[in-house]
Amino acid sequence: MYDLKIINGLIIDGTGSEAFQAEIGIRDGVIVDIGDAKGDAKQIIDAAGAIVTPGFVDLHTHYDGQISWDEELMPSVNHGVTTAVLGNCGVGFAPCRADDRDQLIRLMEGVEDIPGSALHEGIKWEWETFPEYMNAIEKRPHTIDFAVMVPHDPLRVYAMGERAMFDELANQQEIATMRSLVREAMEAGAVGFSTGRSDSHKTSDGDWTPASEAAQEELVGIAEAFQGLDYGVLQAVNDFDISRPEDNFEHEFSIMEAYFKASGGRPGSMSLMQRDFAPDDWLKIIAGSEKMNAEGLDISLQVAPRAIGVFSGLNCTFHPLMGHPSYIAISDKSLSERVAFMRDPAFKKQLLSESPVALCGEGSAVPPMVDVMIAQFPAMAEKFFKLDHEGVVDYEQSNETSIAGKARKEGLSVWEKTYDLMLEDDGHALIYFPVFNYTEMNYDNVYTMLTHPKALPGLSDGGAHVGTICDASFPTYLLAYWTRDRKAKNRPSIELERAVQMLTADGADYLGMHDRGRLTVGLKADINVINYQSLELGVPRMVQDLPAGGQRLLQPVSGYKAVFVSGEQVIADDQVLAARPGKLVRMGR
Repeated sequence: MYDLKIINGLIIDGTGSEAFQAEIGIRDGVIVDIGDAKGDAKQIIDAAGAIVTPGFVDLHTHYDGQISWDEELMPSVNHGVTTAVLGNCGVGFAPCRADDRDQLIRLMEGVEDIPGSALHEGIKWEWETFPEYMNAIEKRPHTIDFAVMVPHDPLRVYAMGERAMFDELANQQEIATMRSLVREAMEAGAVGFSTGRSDSHKTSDGDWTPASEAAQEELVGIAEAFQGLDYGVLQAVNDFDISRPEDNFEHEFSIMEAYFKASGGRPGSMSLMQRDFAPDDWLKIIAGSEKMNAEGLDISLQVAPRAIGVFSGLNCTFHPLMGHPSYIAISDKSLSERVAFMRDPAFKKQLLSESPVALCGEGSAVPPMVDVMIAQFPAMAEKFFKLDHEGVVDYEQSNETSIAGKARKEGLSVWEKTYDLMLEDDGHALIYFPVFNYTEMNYDNVYTMLTHPKALPGLSDGGAHVGTICDASFPTYLLAYWTRDRKAKNRPSIELERAVQMLTADGADYLGMHDRGRLTVGLKADINVINYQSLELGVPRMVQDLPAGGQRLLQPVSGYKAVFVSGEQVIADDQVLAARPGKLVRMGR
């Protein structure tokens, strides 16, 4: 007797091998038969016309606060993710003393655009040390499995106190303390360590993040905590000091190289994307990683399957009109009140006659990029789009369908066209801006990234940037667009079996989670049953379901007939069920 049997499905097992027809038998949360599973079962899923894959592994999420109050872990669970990794980019909430809680909330609010009010009300703060954090989140029920990385920023605050928030060097004792705390966390089962070195990351007070300019000696000292371990990974996000002319790419890359080498050979990964202001750096990152790997390291590249973009709208964190004085005067009003003002022809005429003013500055949480985007909006409008084009969600559009293109066609300024678009749907309309990975207005460079042999699907930021992005749908997009829709456009595409392998076995192998990632007898029964031909994404929508009335973008998805975690069904026909089989994955156990 099986607990579960999946019949009539097309099996794509995560190994990259050709798809095949078979039945799968599951007992006690483990796959026990693949082929002709003849036994009876308590539950039978008829997967006729569907593909059956391993559950997806998402290497790059930010549910660090949400995990302590949210059982469902939407939207990742809605996109077939059965294992999520938290604590990326060096930000998180442990270790943390009681006096530092507000500081870390302001940090997460600024860097990852998560409402501070939601974090204040939602986080349960049942910990101080990192092992205590793991114990606290482990005892709460969740839909999917999760693993945690030790983030550099809270670690630095814990070891250095107030000095961590300023550009000060850690002394030898402080580095030793950080190394010891990371080792303690790894021995408790953490999956790795992460650091963030981006000039665009700031706290909600406008301050630099604690670890953004940590010295090489500090990173090396922390990475030494991994020596002698046979598990654990290191992660880094880095923009290579593009905004600091006194530094250069080669100097910053040498710091990354020393950081990875100091771990004693543990795998590591870096974020890879193309930025308009440094359009060739992604090629330098690839070349540098290949050099490190040729020297014996094991460095992967976390890549996104589409542009890393933001949504703007009247109820989003950012929109192009937010710097106009007339809009600033009504910005504290409700959405409906703002819409009423903006529908007044006199108000519209006044606003469109104004020039935007600077919003960022000393002590401001608004990142410099916002002012740059507003100031350069007339030119950048060539890359602003309505996501729903000709009845479908389309992330890969051309200049012709951009706001600028539509404005030219209608004889309007880009400001007026934007104004009109933002008032659609009673002010709920969203405009999409692909910030990174869209320099050439197509995904040919993204294809090069995705097909690199050390590419890992990542950067979804599930749980973060909730007022501007909705990229937890990356797994669905990789599967639907790159293997089906882009192929139909006769553009470079990815084979379905390879895409599934990237989303499953590749991530599991990188993390050292050898009990998942493939549909193989003896492995964990994390399984997706997907109506592949009808798999679709909708236009994101803003919902208010976070603590304290906080809002976030969620993207509708259809096509997930069933999602199983350890043999228990958590999704049925795209809806989250009551089962909570998700567990904390403790490495080295």
